[in-house]
Amino acid sequence: MAGRFAPWRVLAAVPQQVRRLAIVVVALVAVLLVARRVLVPKTFGEKGHYRAAAVADVTGLPIRYAGHDACAMCHPAEVEKKASSYHRPVACEVCHGPASDHVGDPMAHQPPAPRDRSFCPRCHLYNPARPTGFPQIDTATHNPGIPCYACHNPHDPTPPHPVEACAACHGQIARTKAVSPHAPLACTVCHTADPRHLQSPRAFPPTKPQTREFCGRCHGLGASHPAEVPDSIRIPQVDLATHNPRYVCWQCHYPHYPEAR
Repeated sequence: MAGRFAPWRVLAAVPQQVRRLAIVVVALVAVLLVARRVLVPKTFGEKGHYRAAAVADVTGLPIRYAGHDACAMCHPAEVEKKASSYHRPVACEVCHGPASDHVGDPMAHQPPAPRDRSFCPRCHLYNPARPTGFPQIDTATHNPGIPCYACHNPHDPTPPHPVEACAACHGQIARTKAVSPHAPLACTVCHTADPRHLQSPRAFPPTKPQTREFCGRCHGLGASHPAEVPDSIRIPQVDLATHNPRYVCWQCHYPHYPEAR
């Protein structure tokens, strides 16, 4: 008996925390196997990494959307106008809702035409997560009380006149600069924009400073005080020859909020 293998002795030599962990692992594996048998649909994996029966379920649903071609048959003028506008990627039914019933019986089912001022801000309300250059507004200050369609044709929403402030498209930058030491400076002090930038912002981007000497016009030792900045504001000035000469200024200072970092 003494020479025989005694597994209980080996088990007893295993640290207690390892045995507990092993029990947990075994329990989790058992739960996973049971869940796979009970919870995974029977047709899952037959045709791919999805439930094969879902195809029949989806094709059996009633058709609600009519599609672009159906709209174009009866509304060619609106479709043509939208095709050359900023709204060309937006499907008609995004704003007018599912139109299948309308196509089947146009008089009995009239699609909605949004008139409420809260509808357009679903896409155009200021949101810093939206891409730079995407038109955004602050509904509290942008023509309050006036419906959007009073100034913008929904099928061609080009503004009635070019935007008058950079903040119309660069809201996040404008809000940041407004509480920074650069707040008194107009955007055009540092950026030169082609007039066509207002109509085609990505085709005609504004210029950006390229050298240390540009910032040195205000922040270099002995630089003159800009007329745009009140005399009561003291402008920090440095010796460009000795102040981190290997770097350009915006590697350490964010221009729209230029505190050191």
